[in-house]
Amino acid sequence: MHAIDVVSLTKRYRAALAVDDISFSVPRGATVGLLGGNGAGKTTTIAMLLGLLVPSSGRITVLGHDMARDRFAALARVNFSSPYVALPHRLTVAENLRVYCHLYNVRQVERRIGELTRELDLGAFIDRPAGQLSAGQKTRVALAKSLINRPELLLLDEPTASLDPDTGDLVRSWLERYRAESGCSILLASHNMDEVARLCGHVLMMKQGRIVDRGTTQELLTRYNRSDLEDVFLDIARSRGRHAGPSELGELTEMGERSEVGA
Repeated sequence: MHAIDVVSLTKRYRAALAVDDISFSVPRGATVGLLGGNGAGKTTTIAMLLGLLVPSSGRITVLGHDMARDRFAALARVNFSSPYVALPHRLTVAENLRVYCHLYNVRQVERRIGELTRELDLGAFIDRPAGQLSAGQKTRVALAKSLINRPELLLLDEPTASLDPDTGDLVRSWLERYRAESGCSILLASHNMDEVARLCGHVLMMKQGRIVDRGTTQELLTRYNRSDLEDVFLDIARSRGRHAGPSELGELTEMGERSEVGA
């Protein structure tokens, strides 16, 4: 069973298609990158996976649960991080984390907050109001919030945005360790191509609401005759990417899953 199965997912806002008939899977225990320029449909796709937006058509299955009928059973085992979604500004970091502990029915609340405080180095500002944090501090708190319930599926939107290189590297190392130890599946939206190449076994490339290419990092580098994933991203953003047909996309998905299993 996959962590995520998406079939013919579409989201339309009147005349505008934000997401246009996409299908993909995230294998259990895998980290999959969801890439694309601004307006490609990444955030809308993640919002539908979380049940925050209702699809115009298509089907989403998360951890074996149909999100149209049984999303609350899945959401207890899922979490999400984005530095662009603000926590309540007047609550301290610790108070915010306590709220989420109670929302997710986390046991031993103070122990869990203490673990995340140490692991993500929140101690210097754990008692500071969230509205007084720097951008980098907010990013670390957002990540701590997303890990509060030890999720089986983690949806990450720019998880290291605004972090200095050293802290960003520590966060990536922590995510790698968490996935290895817990078996968590991760869907990662990022504009940091080095981060994607390091963390992701499989990559989905979106443009104008559609998945225009996919594969392992090495497959994409070979296909576009590039040595750097950022150059592949630029080729696709500048219209050199192509919308692969359903049979081809199925073959690429299988190739990516085999690579992930063998990694």
